[in-house]
This record gives sequence, structure tokens and C-alpha cells, in this order.
Amino acid sequence: MKKKLRGLKQRDIQLDFNLYRVEVPIRGLSDMALSVIDIWPEGAEKTLVFVHGYAGCAETWEYQINHFMHAYRVVVPDLRGHGQSDAPFSQYTMPELVDDLNTITDALHFPDKFVLVGHSFGGSICIEYAVSYPERLEQLILISTAGEHPLPRAASLASRIPTAAFRPWWRFRPRWNAEIHVMKRMMLNNMRKWKGWEQLKQIRTPTLIITGARDRYFPRWVFEDVCKTVPGAEVVDIGASKHKVQLERHQAVNRAIERFIRKEAETKPISWRDQAVPSRRLAHRPWLNSYGKHTPPSVPIPRQPLYKFLETAASWVPNKTATIFYGSKINYYQLDRRANQFAHALHGLGIKPGDRVMVILPNIPQMIIAYYGTLKVGGVVVLPNPDADAAMILEQIKQTDTQVIVTLKDFAGLATAVQKYAPVKVILSDISKAVSSRVYKQLLARWEAAGLGKQEDLDLGKVGYRMSQLMMDAAWEPPKIEVSSDDLAGILYTAGTTGEPKGVCLTHANLVANALQTRHWIPELHWGEETFLAVIPLTHSYGMTTAMNIPIAMGATMVLLTAFELEQVLQHIKWYKPTIFPGVPSIYMAINAAPNVRSYGLSSIKACISGAAPLPIEVQETFEKLTHGRLVEGYGLTEASPVTHANPFEGVRKTGSIGVPIPNTDAKIVDIITGEDLPVGQIGELLVKGPQVMAGYWGGETSEEDESSLKDGWLYTGDVAVMDADGYFQIISRKRDTIMAGEYSVYPRDVEEVLYENSNVMEVAVVGVEGGGTGQRVKAFVVPRPGTKLAKEELLELCRQRLDEYAVPWEIEFREELPKSFVGKVLRRMLVEEGN
Repeated sequence: MKKKLRGLKQRDIQLDFNLYRVEVPIRGLSDMALSVIDIWPEGAEKTLVFVHGYAGCAETWEYQINHFMHAYRVVVPDLRGHGQSDAPFSQYTMPELVDDLNTITDALHFPDKFVLVGHSFGGSICIEYAVSYPERLEQLILISTAGEHPLPRAASLASRIPTAAFRPWWRFRPRWNAEIHVMKRMMLNNMRKWKGWEQLKQIRTPTLIITGARDRYFPRWVFEDVCKTVPGAEVVDIGASKHKVQLERHQAVNRAIERFIRKEAETKPISWRDQAVPSRRLAHRPWLNSYGKHTPPSVPIPRQPLYKFLETAASWVPNKTATIFYGSKINYYQLDRRANQFAHALHGLGIKPGDRVMVILPNIPQMIIAYYGTLKVGGVVVLPNPDADAAMILEQIKQTDTQVIVTLKDFAGLATAVQKYAPVKVILSDISKAVSSRVYKQLLARWEAAGLGKQEDLDLGKVGYRMSQLMMDAAWEPPKIEVSSDDLAGILYTAGTTGEPKGVCLTHANLVANALQTRHWIPELHWGEETFLAVIPLTHSYGMTTAMNIPIAMGATMVLLTAFELEQVLQHIKWYKPTIFPGVPSIYMAINAAPNVRSYGLSSIKACISGAAPLPIEVQETFEKLTHGRLVEGYGLTEASPVTHANPFEGVRKTGSIGVPIPNTDAKIVDIITGEDLPVGQIGELLVKGPQVMAGYWGGETSEEDESSLKDGWLYTGDVAVMDADGYFQIISRKRDTIMAGEYSVYPRDVEEVLYENSNVMEVAVVGVEGGGTGQRVKAFVVPRPGTKLAKEELLELCRQRLDEYAVPWEIEFREELPKSFVGKVLRRMLVEEGN
């Protein structure tokens, strides 16, 4: 858990720096370590090391970290005794501090040469390092660095006061991010004695010196003489700034650093128009040119377990509301504490790292508590698809050898049935008092239809443990269990729309990567200030990432709804004013069609990513007009955690396209038969590759019938697609949804988009049905907009005008609704079965 920052706060949170912290043991001292921020983006060639000054901490470099982290490896240590580092009772001499820096370069496997940047007394440490290890430095940058440190008389007198006199009030200090014994020893044994004038003369590394024009922290001559003493140094004096120039005039400082470190690689002087960090546009990623100005070409992925998102949110914004569930609120401190308690409860039930815990819960706070609590104890969360019935769930429990299931007391009948076939422990939660009786009855009806609800009165005490009682007296601190980013975090079952459901194995690294990749796709997100409306199921991969993991990574509020009910959703939008609303096309369609919808104040919504199914253009444009926000179509698979593509929020959005690959993601089109790479404009199978792609399927078994598979790191998606010259991808069809009309291939979306042009069409699904020996016939199932009249002939005439003859539907059938999965995906296989 982070220590409190003194005298400063993070002003521009783009990344949670604590996620990138690693511990480096202090050489020669047992059980003592330095805390080091190590942000290593994809493809970074240079390494920049920033060293803070006396009584400072790594966060004093916040603006520099945010500026350079997408193009360079950025390493920022807390000096021993400062910030998050341990504070041993050593002497804090200059040799100790230089040796710490050398230890970091060895432990973190630095390249042969790197760029070293120091501020104030951190610059003094850098000077000593440059003299001792000149062969390691590519460039040296000194900011507000003095050649010596003449201390005022008051400081000298304060150093004589016994340390014990400071201790009672030290924890109430308003500034100084170091322990009292550290500050006193460093001043007496190091800072007061250090004079660097001879060392400055010995520097042969290319050096940049940055000063603040109004810096009077020490006598002005100690800064000016440094500029004169370093041979061949480049000097930049930043106007209207004092000692903390890297905070006060951070943009000017960043420009100066960027100009200096790029100077040797450029063949001509760098203009003021070309000051931005190089984006490292990769030739094999033409889509990077279509990224918005706020979207980085790559996102540094921390090597941390997923639950660190929750712990750091609880640390930074403990009083921020984490969840709102039908008016009941939990803040981040409480949510993290309860997840810790649940982790201890699981540990008491015998759960060990790697053991499986199945969570069968709707969107309720206990779902999040069970999910993150399982991860904290090293367990693996098993999530059945939201459409799974009792028989499927039982089979998946057997497949994964689940030890514990967490579910509602209303599913006690399911739990009892499971216990007859598998030796599992059951934890029961209760929401009957948290929702209205009407909503509770609706949920029960839905669950009982799926075979999940209880069929008889049962003695719950004999079925399992009550979740609240199990957690009641458990410890509030996290369990002391080491979890690696490479460990398995979840097994998520696919819907099985084209075959048997498969368990997708996702590691902590997969889930952390996709949360950050997607979070950085949405511009103008402010850490700790957003509100997400979570109505899509959290047990579905799309809901898990966009409605739970991303909000927690952002310190945002989650407004939880157990199911999509139009009036309820609109009321929650009116009450809680969500800013981000992940959903599926059917949700946006229903909102567009709602009467008097503007009265609910949809203007708070500023960004939505639509997933799970193609987003019709008419739906997108209507929703954006209602909300004045941006709704873009995204694409993904459970096997990719799940997001891989999305249309840019800023810039060009191409009609009918799923957009471009998100940061750190590669994609290509290959020939369906030969597997050879295809050029721009040719139709083939879509392949994706990136840190979010799964480790594999549970059990490792695949068959030739599987549409999605993993080969050499590439995920074969089973989707037929095409890429244009700008790197935008368009999904044509699932392989198995393609309609073979004689010798022609018909792609359902081509027909559906034409039918959606009729404003009286609310929903449509096109499938291929048996055609009596001549291949398949095209059939359209249409849901008319309420209160309107539609004739088959007018739709057929529209299709004849816009489509080739073989693609015109052979039949149009009107329906009141289409069969859908729990997340709103049209179940085409059911329509095909009915049509045949």
C-alpha cells in the first residue's frame, strides 16, 4: 500500500504509477528494498532514468513520466528512505546512494547505455555516477542542480536536535517525503559535506543543464557556476520558474529534454513544430496514423496482478463511491476491505493458488467482491457464460474441477444438484432486500426459466455457507500470497454459438493489458471522476473488462444493474448521470425508441463502446444525437480478453467498420484455405495478436471444427474480414454465418444494413436456410418499430434496388422480437433451425 504523499499530489493521472513499481533489494542489507517505477512500453529503444532530490519522491517527475512513457522506457526510483522505499538506519552517504543506482541498473537489466536525469540533490548523485561509470551513460541531464549546498543557519541548528524530538509529530508533517532519521543523516553525512566542482570538470558525457530563472533555493552562484564548469554543456534557462522547474514549467522542461536526447539522431536541427515525443509509427501498423491525438501508439503494460487496480484505487481515493446498487453505496476502501475478507474466507475453506472458484452472480457488489477476493488468494475465477443453463454449469464445474461455487441463495436448488455430482463447497449471497420486489420477481422468473432458481424450500445452512457470515470476522488486510502477472486469473466460457462452449484461459497479464489498452482508447477520461453504467453482465468477458475492470482501474463509480429494463436504465441515467455506458446494439436501439427519452438527461454520457454484435449506422447516429456523446463500434472475442478493435473516438469513423486495432495489437488478413497473408482489400480470415490474447483453452483441447484457435501467438478469430489501406477492418461474416446461395457467397450484414435504411425497421437478422438442393436461400427476420406499418414488398423492393439478385431475401418474416443471448447478441442458430 502506498505511503502518503507530502507536499504534492498527482495532478495529471494518466497511469497509476504504483502499478509499475518493482522492488530492488538494497545491496548488503537484508529485508530492505528500493521501490522503483519501471514503465517499459512496447518497442522502446532508449531508457530514461529520473532521480529526485532530497526529501522528494518519484511522483515529483509526474509530468515527465506522462510525457515520455509511451516512447521511452522510463525508470524512476525512490531513493533509499524516500517515498515508497524502505528506510534502513544506514549512513546515507554519497557512495551508498550511487551504489543504489548501480544496483538498480543491474537488477532491472538496463541496456549498455542510458540517459540519466537528476533534479536538485538528485543531480548531485547523477554527477557522481557519471564520473564513476561514464561508460554506462549516453547522456546526462541536470535540472536545478547546485555544485554545493550552502545551508542556512536554521537548517544547521535543526540538525543538532535529537531525532526523538521530531518523532511524535513527524507523521503530521505537511511535506518532506522521507523519514526524519533519513533526512538528518543525509544532511549531516552527505549533503552538507558535498562539493562537486572537481567532479563537474571530469564529466565527458554529453550534458544538458536546465535551470529556473528565479531559482533562489540556494545562492544563485551555485547554479550558475555549474553551467560554466561542465565541459561543453548545453544550458537552458527556463523563465518564470523556481527550483521545482520540472513541475512549474513542465512543458518547457519536457521540450528541452526531448530536443536534447533526439539531437544526435537527427540530421537537421529540430524545429519547434517537431517537439512531440516520436510516436515510433511501425510500418506493419498502418492504422496508427488514424489514432486520435490523445491515443498513444502503445500502452506500457505493468507486470502486476489484476487486483492491484482495486488496491491502488482504495489507496488513492478511499472515500470515492465504488458501487451504487439500487441506492446502496460502497466506497473503494470498503470494497477492497471486503474483497480481502472474502479472500481470507476462501483461504479458510482450503483454497490454494491455482484452485478454481466459480462465480454465478448477477451484477451486484458481491460479484465484484467474490471476483477480486478470489484473485487476491491466488485462485482462478471461473465464469460461465450468462446464457448457460444448469446442465451447462454442472458440466463446466466438472471440466474445471471447481472447488467452490459462489452464487445466490435463490440458486440453492442448482447448488444442491451440483453437490450430488461434484464435491464442491457452496457460498450463498442474498440480494432480495437490495432490490424492489418487482425486480426481484423478474430476476427469479428469468433464473428459474434457465433452471437456476430454487425449485423447493431448502435448508440453506445444509446447502452451503452464507457469504456475509463467512466474511464477518475475517481480517481486513490482504492475504500474504504472492501472485504473478503470468498466473492464470480466469476461465471464461464462450457462448458456444457455433459449437460446444470452451473455457478460455486468461492470465492476470491478459486482463491488465486489455483494461489499460481500452481505457486509453477513450479520450478525456479523468481518473477518479468518471461514472460507468454497468448493465451488461459482468460474467461476460465484455462486461467484465469494460464495466468492471476498467472502472476500477480508473477509480470510477460503477452503477450496477442486474438486467436491462428500459425504464430502470433511463431512471438510473437521470439519477446518477453516468459518463461512460458500455453496451450492445440492442440496448442502444431500445433507448433510441423510448418515448420522451430526452427528459431523462442523456447528455451526461460522453462515450460508449458497443460490442457483442454489429452496430447499425442508423442506431449509432440516432443515439449520438440524443446524448451528444460518442458511440463507436468495437470488436473482440472472449479469447482476447475481449477487445481488439474499435473505431476512433477522434478522427475518421468508417461506415460499417469495426475500426482499427487498439494499442499494442497486431492484426492481419489471411487466405481461408492456404493461410497465406493477403494484401489490402482482399477478403479472408482475421487474425489478431497482442498481450490480451489468451494463454489457451482449458484442457488444451481444440478440434478442426473450432473457428477460433491459437497458433504461433496469432489468434484465428473465425471471422471473415477485409482491411483497407488505412488499416480499418470490416467484418463480413462469421465463417459459419456466410450464406452459400448457389455459387455465390452472401454476407448477412450486407443485407441487414440495407434493410435498416427503412426507418420503420427496428431490428433485423438475416440467415441462410435450406434451399432444396440449390444451396441456401436468404431469409430475413424483421422486427418493425412499434406503432408503424411495414409491408414485405416495400422491403423487398428496397433490396432489389440495392443488392445483387442472388442476395435479395427469398422470404421476409415479421417478428415481435428476435431470440437473443443475455448480452443482446442475436442467436442466429435458433433462427436457422426455425427456418429449416
